[in-house]
Amino acid sequence: MAGRSFVSCEIVLVRHAESVPPSPGKPDDPERPLTAAGVAAAELLAHELAGMNPTAVVSSPYRRAVATVAPAARAAGLEVTTRWELREWDSGLEPTPDYAVHYERSWADPDFARPGGESLRQLTARAMAAVDRLAEEYDGGVVLVGSHGTFVSRLLAGIGPGIDWPFSRDMPMPAVHRLRKPEVSWVACHGT
Repeated sequence: MAGRSFVSCEIVLVRHAESVPPSPGKPDDPERPLTAAGVAAAELLAHELAGMNPTAVVSSPYRRAVATVAPAARAAGLEVTTRWELREWDSGLEPTPDYAVHYERSWADPDFARPGGESLRQLTARAMAAVDRLAEEYDGGVVLVGSHGTFVSRLLAGIGPGIDWPFSRDMPMPAVHRLRKPEVSWVACHGT
Protein backbone atom coordinates (compact mmCIF):
# COMPACT_ATOMS: atom_id res chain seq x y z
CA MET A 1 0.00 0.00 0.00
CA ALA A 2 1.26 3.47 -0.82
CA GLY A 3 2.28 5.50 2.20
CA ARG A 4 2.51 2.47 4.50
CA SER A 5 5.82 2.05 6.29
CA PHE A 6 5.31 -1.41 7.78
CA VAL A 7 4.09 -4.88 6.92
CA SER A 8 1.71 -6.94 9.03
CA CYS A 9 1.71 -10.68 8.49
CA GLU A 10 1.62 -14.00 10.31
CA ILE A 11 3.90 -16.79 9.14
CA VAL A 12 3.11 -20.29 10.38
CA LEU A 13 6.25 -22.41 9.99
CA VAL A 14 5.52 -26.11 9.62
CA ARG A 15 8.43 -28.49 9.90
CA HIS A 16 7.61 -31.56 7.83
CA ALA A 17 6.24 -34.73 9.40
CA GLU A 18 8.26 -37.94 9.67
CA SER A 19 9.80 -38.88 6.34
CA VAL A 20 11.54 -41.93 4.99
CA PRO A 21 15.18 -41.68 6.16
CA PRO A 22 17.82 -40.70 3.62
CA SER A 23 20.09 -43.39 2.19
CA PRO A 24 23.62 -43.13 3.64
CA GLY A 25 26.34 -42.54 1.08
CA LYS A 26 23.99 -40.96 -1.47
CA PRO A 27 22.92 -37.33 -1.89
CA ASP A 28 19.75 -36.41 -0.02
CA ASP A 29 16.71 -37.04 -2.19
CA PRO A 30 14.23 -34.16 -2.37
CA GLU A 31 11.63 -36.75 -3.42
CA ARG A 32 11.76 -38.68 -0.13
CA PRO A 33 8.13 -39.23 0.93
CA LEU A 34 6.53 -39.15 4.34
CA THR A 35 6.24 -42.42 6.24
CA ALA A 36 2.76 -43.78 6.97
CA ALA A 37 3.03 -42.17 10.43
CA GLY A 38 4.06 -38.90 8.78
CA VAL A 39 1.06 -38.96 6.44
CA ALA A 40 -1.25 -39.60 9.42
CA ALA A 41 0.36 -36.75 11.40
CA ALA A 42 -0.07 -34.34 8.46
CA GLU A 43 -3.76 -35.29 8.20
CA LEU A 44 -4.24 -34.76 11.95
CA LEU A 45 -2.53 -31.37 11.78
CA ALA A 46 -4.61 -30.20 8.81
CA HIS A 47 -7.64 -29.12 10.86
CA GLU A 48 -5.52 -27.04 13.26
CA LEU A 49 -3.64 -25.34 10.42
CA ALA A 50 -6.75 -24.69 8.32
CA GLY A 51 -8.37 -23.21 11.45
CA MET A 52 -5.74 -20.45 11.34
CA ASN A 53 -7.51 -19.16 8.21
CA PRO A 54 -4.48 -19.10 5.93
CA THR A 55 -4.49 -16.83 2.91
CA ALA A 56 -1.67 -18.81 1.27
CA VAL A 57 0.20 -22.10 1.63
CA VAL A 58 3.79 -21.98 0.44
CA SER A 59 6.34 -24.77 0.75
CA SER A 60 9.83 -25.96 0.12
CA PRO A 61 9.71 -27.94 -3.12
CA TYR A 62 10.86 -31.07 -1.27
CA ARG A 63 8.15 -33.74 -1.38
CA ARG A 64 8.08 -34.27 2.40
CA ALA A 65 7.44 -30.58 3.08
CA VAL A 66 4.70 -30.27 0.45
CA ALA A 67 3.01 -33.47 1.68
CA THR A 68 2.91 -32.12 5.23
CA VAL A 69 1.02 -28.90 4.36
CA ALA A 70 -1.07 -30.25 1.45
CA PRO A 71 -3.90 -31.61 3.67
CA ALA A 72 -4.25 -28.20 5.37
CA ALA A 73 -4.23 -26.46 1.99
CA ARG A 74 -7.03 -28.74 0.77
CA ALA A 75 -9.02 -28.12 3.95
CA ALA A 76 -8.63 -24.35 3.48
CA GLY A 77 -9.46 -24.51 -0.24
CA LEU A 78 -5.98 -23.35 -1.27
CA GLU A 79 -3.20 -24.61 -3.53
CA VAL A 80 0.33 -25.28 -2.33
CA THR A 81 2.90 -23.19 -4.17
CA THR A 82 6.60 -23.97 -3.85
CA ARG A 83 9.64 -21.75 -3.44
CA TRP A 84 13.22 -22.94 -3.78
CA GLU A 85 14.45 -20.59 -1.04
CA LEU A 86 12.36 -22.51 1.56
CA ARG A 87 14.36 -25.72 1.00
CA GLU A 88 16.37 -27.43 3.71
CA TRP A 89 19.92 -26.44 4.56
CA ASP A 90 22.43 -27.40 1.90
CA SER A 91 24.95 -28.73 4.42
CA GLY A 92 27.37 -30.09 1.81
CA LEU A 93 27.21 -33.37 3.74
CA GLU A 94 25.88 -36.58 2.24
CA PRO A 95 23.46 -38.48 4.50
CA THR A 96 25.40 -40.26 7.20
CA PRO A 97 24.41 -42.03 10.43
CA ASP A 98 26.71 -39.70 12.39
CA TYR A 99 25.20 -36.51 10.93
CA ALA A 100 24.64 -35.11 14.45
CA VAL A 101 28.40 -34.70 15.03
CA HIS A 102 28.68 -32.70 11.81
CA TYR A 103 25.58 -30.60 12.52
CA GLU A 104 26.77 -29.86 16.05
CA ARG A 105 30.07 -28.58 14.64
CA SER A 106 28.20 -26.29 12.25
CA TRP A 107 26.02 -24.93 15.06
CA ALA A 108 29.17 -24.24 17.11
CA ASP A 109 30.66 -22.31 14.16
CA PRO A 110 27.81 -20.88 12.04
CA ASP A 111 30.32 -19.53 9.50
CA PHE A 112 31.72 -23.00 8.76
CA ALA A 113 30.73 -24.31 5.32
CA ARG A 114 31.67 -27.60 3.71
CA PRO A 115 32.78 -27.53 0.06
CA GLY A 116 29.73 -26.91 -2.08
CA GLY A 117 27.49 -26.27 0.93
CA GLU A 118 26.17 -23.23 2.73
CA SER A 119 27.05 -22.16 6.25
CA LEU A 120 24.34 -21.93 8.88
CA ARG A 121 24.81 -18.14 8.85
CA GLN A 122 24.07 -18.18 5.11
CA LEU A 123 21.01 -20.33 5.76
CA THR A 124 19.81 -17.86 8.40
CA ALA A 125 20.14 -14.99 5.93
CA ARG A 126 18.30 -17.00 3.25
CA ALA A 127 15.50 -17.93 5.65
CA MET A 128 15.07 -14.38 6.94
CA ALA A 129 14.97 -12.97 3.41
CA ALA A 130 12.45 -15.63 2.33
CA VAL A 131 9.96 -14.89 5.11
CA ASP A 132 10.41 -11.14 4.64
CA ARG A 133 9.44 -11.57 0.97
CA LEU A 134 6.43 -13.68 1.95
CA ALA A 135 5.32 -11.07 4.49
CA GLU A 136 5.49 -8.33 1.89
CA GLU A 137 3.70 -10.42 -0.71
CA TYR A 138 0.92 -11.53 1.66
CA ASP A 139 0.66 -8.36 3.75
CA GLY A 140 -2.24 -8.65 6.18
CA GLY A 141 -2.51 -12.41 5.71
CA VAL A 142 -1.62 -15.71 7.32
CA VAL A 143 0.86 -17.84 5.39
CA LEU A 144 1.47 -21.53 6.11
CA VAL A 145 5.07 -22.36 5.24
CA GLY A 146 6.09 -25.99 4.79
CA SER A 147 9.79 -26.43 5.42
CA HIS A 148 12.48 -28.30 7.32
CA GLY A 149 13.98 -28.55 10.80
CA THR A 150 17.28 -26.78 10.22
CA PHE A 151 15.64 -24.09 8.08
CA VAL A 152 13.05 -23.39 10.79
CA SER A 153 15.65 -23.47 13.58
CA ARG A 154 17.99 -21.05 11.82
CA LEU A 155 15.12 -18.71 11.01
CA LEU A 156 14.11 -18.69 14.68
CA ALA A 157 17.77 -18.18 15.67
CA GLY A 158 17.83 -15.11 13.42
CA ILE A 159 14.83 -13.66 15.22
CA GLY A 160 15.93 -14.14 18.80
CA PRO A 161 18.28 -15.86 21.23
CA GLY A 162 17.94 -19.32 22.73
CA ILE A 163 17.78 -21.39 19.55
CA ASP A 164 20.67 -23.85 19.46
CA TRP A 165 21.68 -27.28 18.23
CA PRO A 166 19.71 -29.17 20.94
CA PHE A 167 16.58 -27.18 19.99
CA SER A 168 17.04 -28.09 16.33
CA ARG A 169 17.99 -31.72 17.03
CA ASP A 170 14.98 -32.28 19.29
CA MET A 171 12.34 -30.50 17.17
CA PRO A 172 9.39 -32.87 16.67
CA MET A 173 8.12 -33.94 13.26
CA PRO A 174 5.87 -32.18 12.48
CA ALA A 175 6.34 -28.97 14.46
CA VAL A 176 4.54 -25.65 14.18
CA HIS A 177 6.00 -22.24 15.04
CA ARG A 178 4.07 -19.02 14.60
CA LEU A 179 5.69 -15.71 13.76
CA ARG A 180 4.01 -12.34 13.59
CA LYS A 181 5.37 -9.27 11.91
CA PRO A 182 3.19 -6.60 13.51
CA GLU A 183 5.28 -3.72 12.16
CA VAL A 184 8.94 -3.82 11.24
CA SER A 185 10.39 -6.88 12.98
CA TRP A 186 9.43 -10.49 13.62
CA VAL A 187 8.10 -11.80 16.93
CA ALA A 188 8.10 -15.53 17.67
CA CYS A 189 4.73 -16.31 19.23
CA HIS A 190 4.94 -19.99 20.13
CA GLY A 191 5.68 -23.44 18.83
CA THR A 192 3.78 -26.68 19.05
